[in-house]
Amino acid sequence: MSDPNAYTMLITGLPRPEALFRAKRPPLSRLKLDRRLRVLEPEDAELLARVEQILTWSSLPIAMSDQQFVAKVRAEMKTITNETLRLIIRDRLELRTCMAALRRRNREQGPPSSASLWGYGRWLGHIRRNWQETSFRLDAVFPWLREADRLLRSGESLTLQRLLLDLVWKNLNRHAGEHEFDFEAVVIYVLKWDIVDRWVRHDSDLASERFDELTQAGLGDYADLFGRGLGR
Repeated sequence: MSDPNAYTMLITGLPRPEALFRAKRPPLSRLKLDRRLRVLEPEDAELLARVEQILTWSSLPIAMSDQQFVAKVRAEMKTITNETLRLIIRDRLELRTCMAALRRRNREQGPPSSASLWGYGRWLGHIRRNWQETSFRLDAVFPWLREADRLLRSGESLTLQRLLLDLVWKNLNRHAGEHEFDFEAVVIYVLKWDIVDRWVRHDSDLASERFDELTQAGLGDYADLFGRGLGR
């Protein structure tokens, strides 16, 4: 069992990140963050690593297909019992799944087959059935989908990235309101650190090169599920 006092000291000792799009750098280096995280209990450190591996695209093998990724996530989720972490993972991957569908449709491709492992979450069948609707008839659940579709079609990639990262940031803040000095708060801090780091290091040319690598690796029509740096 984790020591609540140790985690309270860890959280209170971590520098607060600036507002996402105003930050010029992460609040501390990853090396220093990892040193602070040494106080985590071994089982908590292992769980944090698993969550980061699922949600951080740069940690995934370049040759991993979307099918392999979805299968891996489904297997991992069977062993993750922490409800807050399950919700964080689900919400992030549902966002990616919606974006993968938008990108596929933007390439004038039809919906995936019901048998394919193309995405994750509660809305796979619904998206397939409402493929031609701008927001897949999910406005009540994902009110940002219409704007994301417009930005994607108009090629406004940087604005789209800001939209998706802001959605992820706000979702983490909602969970943070229920966790101040516990293990979940540590995980949320690390995931927010990753978002800040991703934003300040953003380079559209590098992102394009990474996409080319993924495409050449044969990940198929749904390579977009990995996010290409968006909303991750």
